[in-house]
Amino acid sequence: MSTTLKKQYDEKIAPALMKQFNYSSPMQIPRLTKIVLNEGLGDATQDKKIIETAISELTTITGQKAVQTVSKKDISNFKLRKKMPIGARVTLRRDKMYEFMERFIRIALPRIRDFKGIEGKLDGRGNYTVGVTEQIIFPEINIDNVQRMQGMNITFVTTAKTDEEGYALLKEFGLPFKNAKNN
Repeated sequence: MSTTLKKQYDEKIAPALMKQFNYSSPMQIPRLTKIVLNEGLGDATQDKKIIETAISELTTITGQKAVQTVSKKDISNFKLRKKMPIGARVTLRRDKMYEFMERFIRIALPRIRDFKGIEGKLDGRGNYTVGVTEQIIFPEINIDNVQRMQGMNITFVTTAKTDEEGYALLKEFGLPFKNAKNN
């Protein structure tokens, strides 16, 4: 298992952020705490196989068992009952998180057609979510076995207090943002 991003964080990124934001303690430096991959599968209310496929694909991509997510309430317009499976999710931490991030930045993102960078808009608390429209950008997915194209959200959760700090952290990790400054 390669943890070059972890080593890069300890040796280069953390000191650079400490200098950039003039922190008085190393504990103030923002860290990446977890990466959450989430697939919302509205069609799963009709076809239960969709959930199983999504779980197996997420497990293949991350190397960690994915879990199904269930609805919180009844919505009759969508033919949805409480506790019906409607998605799949996996949360990565520590070494698996760094390993996934490295594969995502170096292998998966460049495989997106006409890729020009990702949007630089964070959520206001230093966390960043990127939407991926096709699961086939990950080399672990065998394109011949894919029944349907499925998108997912990938959320990078940090300890940053502001968007500016979170943006600086993720940019240092190598996320290819389109713009130089934060929107």
